[in-house]
Amino acid sequence: MPANDSFPAPVYAETVLGPNFEDAKQHYIDALIEIHYAHTRMLACQGILTAGEARALIAALDGLDPEKIARAPYDGACEDLFFYIEGLLQDACGELAGKMHTARSRNDIAITLYRMTVRRELLALAAAIAHVRSVLLDMAGRHLETVMPAHTHTQPAQPTTLAHYLLAGAEFLARDAARIQAAFARVNLCPLGACAITTTAFPIDRHITARLLGFEGLAENSYGAIAAIDYLTESAATVAVAMVNLGKLVQDLLLWSTREFGFLRLSEAFVQCSSIMPQKRNPVALEHTRILASRALGEAQALFTCVHNTPFGDINDSEDDLQPLAFTMFGNALRALRLLAGVLRSAEVDRDRLARRAAADFLTVTELADTLVRREGLSFRDAHAMVSRAVQASAGDDRPGAIAAVLLNQNPSLRLTRDELERALDPENFVRTRRVVGGPAPEVVAESLSRARQEQARITEWTRAKESLLEAAHRQNRAPQ
Repeated sequence: MPANDSFPAPVYAETVLGPNFEDAKQHYIDALIEIHYAHTRMLACQGILTAGEARALIAALDGLDPEKIARAPYDGACEDLFFYIEGLLQDACGELAGKMHTARSRNDIAITLYRMTVRRELLALAAAIAHVRSVLLDMAGRHLETVMPAHTHTQPAQPTTLAHYLLAGAEFLARDAARIQAAFARVNLCPLGACAITTTAFPIDRHITARLLGFEGLAENSYGAIAAIDYLTESAATVAVAMVNLGKLVQDLLLWSTREFGFLRLSEAFVQCSSIMPQKRNPVALEHTRILASRALGEAQALFTCVHNTPFGDINDSEDDLQPLAFTMFGNALRALRLLAGVLRSAEVDRDRLARRAAADFLTVTELADTLVRREGLSFRDAHAMVSRAVQASAGDDRPGAIAAVLLNQNPSLRLTRDELERALDPENFVRTRRVVGGPAPEVVAESLSRARQEQARITEWTRAKESLLEAAHRQNRAPQ
């Protein structure tokens, strides 16, 4: 047997307890103190503590210095941050500090801490997504009639407008916001009072502590309150979906920033020159956005991997060693969103180049086929074949006049004039005629933009309302005894 088997073993302190203590100081001090206040007030309300005992405990809590606690090194004298703070309370009010732990466990305290911090991260994520969405909506408002090529299968397909494209991004950001709101509703349920896993025989009132901590309900079943992990995996899933959405948008923006495309020019504040090639304007801010989003996605996947096939109960796999990964995930997602908003707010769009590309590469011939259907009474399949033959015979000459001439030469019985055929091939006409809901016609997009701005106000208000809820609970929890 080793000569010294006292707790903690040095290697255990170095590899687990010390790092976890540092993580807890970084993320949980404020939440842990809030829980102490709320639980003490509830015990007093239920007569489990006397009014005098509660006052003494609240005074001890008032005397805690979070900044001093944050500077404390891990020395092995206590197991974790909970016991460290309990020791400070014992120094302040003696054995009375032990009464604060009546009818609770580190189990329900820990899960409450985790939920309190995850909900905070979700609100920050919601605000960042709303910011990016606001930037897209502002850009869309300036580009209702900026015609551009839309791509399918990475190839030029049909004309659209930049506003139409940007509103597509605004839509998925709205869905990202809705997923965050749904996740928040399930995260913001209070597990405190579940104790170790089966509650307690003391007559506690879980609703009091939930209200004082800003929760909007209970994680009711005490076993599930401790054992379930979906409050975290659902939050990770919202991050994963948002980062996949973001990555697809950023990939386009990077392509548009190339010299070959030249649709988008980033501000000098967001590009870097080569150390050897003086002419380079590298759009590195977008590259950083992409990798940060990919990192957040990878960290979300790692959370699922860590908790997959773990027992349904209280277990360390989903606790101290796992939780910091959630903060890293949220942090990288926030970095990606903030950076993208900054890049786009100052970027310049080359309208003329977009317009030229929208008029090239036969992008408008779908409307030519549609015009043949409407004006000549053809089936779309016959019109499609007729236009396809004309494109093939044009030998790459994509000018409207050239295409119209070939079509008339191949089909002399057509009633449409050359001017009418050329008008059908105009990219602005292509866009203006697509007035179906969700289409790119400027008046349709303007109406969609108006609704999107109304939705933006609701998204922003939701975040403010939840922040106000938590602030009000904090004030009530810290009110003089």
